[in-house]
Amino acid sequence: MIVTKIIGGLGNQMFQYAAGIALALEKNTTLALDVSGFENYELHQGFELQRVFNSIFEIASKADIQRLLGWQSSPRVQRIVSRKPFSLLRNKNFIVEPHFQYWPSINYLTGDCYLSGYWQSEKYFSDVADQIRESFTFKIPLENQNAELAKQISQVNSVSLHVRRGDYANNPKTISTHGLCSLEYYESAISYLTERVQQPDFFIFSDDIEWVKNNLKIDYPHQYVEHNLGSESYNDMRLMSMCQHHIIANSSFSWWGAWLNPNMDKIVVAPKCWFANQTDLQDLLPTGWKKL
Repeated sequence: MIVTKIIGGLGNQMFQYAAGIALALEKNTTLALDVSGFENYELHQGFELQRVFNSIFEIASKADIQRLLGWQSSPRVQRIVSRKPFSLLRNKNFIVEPHFQYWPSINYLTGDCYLSGYWQSEKYFSDVADQIRESFTFKIPLENQNAELAKQISQVNSVSLHVRRGDYANNPKTISTHGLCSLEYYESAISYLTERVQQPDFFIFSDDIEWVKNNLKIDYPHQYVEHNLGSESYNDMRLMSMCQHHIIANSSFSWWGAWLNPNMDKIVVAPKCWFANQTDLQDLLPTGWKKL
């Protein structure tokens, strides 16, 4: 069995699941998800994969984790031995993502391991991309305002534009890590895309719509999607994925909104500065996505 640790918002959960299931398929074994980290987790919407997507997500039991990690199965011990200075103490089945870039050695793991990390690269699952898209089929039919928006999106040259602020803007620790996409980035992205798409129609998603309305000028048809709040926020990703083209933020949420769009001719514009510390993004953004 492969067990992968699931934590973070929906976009992070999707990366963690995708890397885990791709490895499980390669090793012809099963995948189970360790969701114990959500017991006292107050950020985002908690564990969402089961609620949002129409797939079976097996949950790892304490016994599963104990079998793989032994005395290192407790969360407190995991936090300690996952640090680099303690790497030599780790159980051989305890696999901690060594760095942000794609780690090719994941392919040499056995079919019995515990994965801890974010695994934010399409390279971990590109060989099974169709199965990943199938796993991430949304469960509940669109209704009311979302159904109407989906219809409008299908009838125009639709462009999703995502502005991520929220915890990025309000938490000093978070902003020091992630930073915020500048207005100049969005202006350049709009210019780049509108030179290549005839009669674009923008659908704007954000966790701070008022800021966008007050600061970002768009001289093209556009509308703000501002009704999917709280536990319904995943529908923003769903609507993004229905658009023909995308301008994403430095956010795994809109990364997936763009990736789930199967259109081979889509234009995706992404920020070249994903983190404030200039982390190398060579493996985060798929080939063909435009970095600005």
